[in-house]
Formats: sequence, structure tokens, C-alpha cells
Amino acid sequence: MISIIIPIYNQAAKLPYTLDSLAKQEFKDFEIIIVNDGSTDGAEAAVENFLASHKNFDNQIAFFNQENKGAPAARNNGFRRSAGEYILFCDADAILTADALMLMKKTLDENSEASYAYSSFMWGKKLFKVGPFDEKKLKSGPMIHTMALVRRNDLPKSGWDESIKKLQDWDLWLTMLEDGKTGIWIDKVLFTIAPGGHISNWVPSFAYKVMPWLSAVKKYKQAFEIVKAKHKLV
Repeated sequence: MISIIIPIYNQAAKLPYTLDSLAKQEFKDFEIIIVNDGSTDGAEAAVENFLASHKNFDNQIAFFNQENKGAPAARNNGFRRSAGEYILFCDADAILTADALMLMKKTLDENSEASYAYSSFMWGKKLFKVGPFDEKKLKSGPMIHTMALVRRNDLPKSGWDESIKKLQDWDLWLTMLEDGKTGIWIDKVLFTIAPGGHISNWVPSFAYKVMPWLSAVKKYKQAFEIVKAKHKLV
């Protein structure tokens, strides 16, 4: 079984689209655990409205509330409540292709040496190609999105680092790399992120050189140095 863990913070308007894409998955053996991280925009009501028109989905979705502690804490909360052999930490503003779960699980089943399977993705109309797993590339900067299918037993015992506020996915993959855990790339776009979520701070790469005064650039660079220091990267 796959446990799909969705942390949500004020994304109630987008969550039903994510759930609808999960309802259309070709692979059906999964549970969904939604952890509401102190939202104030009616997240629980959005889920109830969705279930009202998807009655057969009732037994696959669990909803939990917590005080606002950040996405890593919400993911850890959801993981503790999960039972799946595989884990997918899914964003609340993501729309998955119908074959996403099937292809990620199939890839792991066929590649026993890999701890997680990840794909390319779209952010709005922007393609993030990602590419094959490369240890050197991973150490140089973030390249793999949070939404990879991970073997439960290969996740760090400590879970997500709740002190890391940005680049949390990079931190997780680096932590796993230090434990000898690597990933495998699926050369296909398996999900799209709706603009307006955490990746909405993305700016073109040239901006980091020619527009260092931008707030998004400053925050990114600060977060980058925090993760580099934690993992002792030069």
C-alpha cells in the first residue's frame, strides 16, 4: 500500500483538484492522510465537500488538525499515522497524472537498489526536467522535488528536520544520501504544481546573479547556506 501524506496550510481552494487527481489514479491501493497545519481558510470543509461527491473515497481519506508548526512537522505527523510500505509526501496544490502512482511503484519494484523514485514535473507552464540521479549534482543544489515515492523503511528514523524552513526536500535527500540511500528518475512529467504555493518563490536562474536584492533570492541563498552547513558541503 502507498500512504499519501498531504500537509496543508491555507490551500483549501486547490486541495480538491489534488484529491480529484488521486481519485483518478490507475493504482488504487493507497490511503490519504491530510494534516491541516493550522489553516484558517476552511480546509476541513473543503475535504468534506469533496467527499460528499466521492462517497467511495470515504474509507481512504483521514483528516487531522494540528497547530501551525510548518510542513515538516505536518509531514512527520502524517507519517506517524500512516501504514503504507511506500510513502508519497504530496503537496496540496499538485495535480498528478493518472499513471503517476503506478509508474513510481513499478519503477521501485524493478529497481531494488533505489530508495525512492522521482519524476520531472511542471510548475504552471514551466518544465522542471530534473534528470537522472547524480550524487555530485544533488550535493551542489536542490534538484529533486518532495513528491517522490519513498520506501518506508528507507526514510530517516528522525523524519523531516522540523528546524529547516526552506529547501526541506533537498535536506531530506541529502540526509538519505548520507545513509547510502539513492533515487531513480522517471523520464516523464507525473505531476503539475499550481502556481501560488511554496514553489511560487521560484525565479529565473539568471536573477540570482543580476538581481541579488530580490527578497526571494535573499531568502533562497540564506536557506541554501543553512542546508549546506548542516551537511558540511563545500
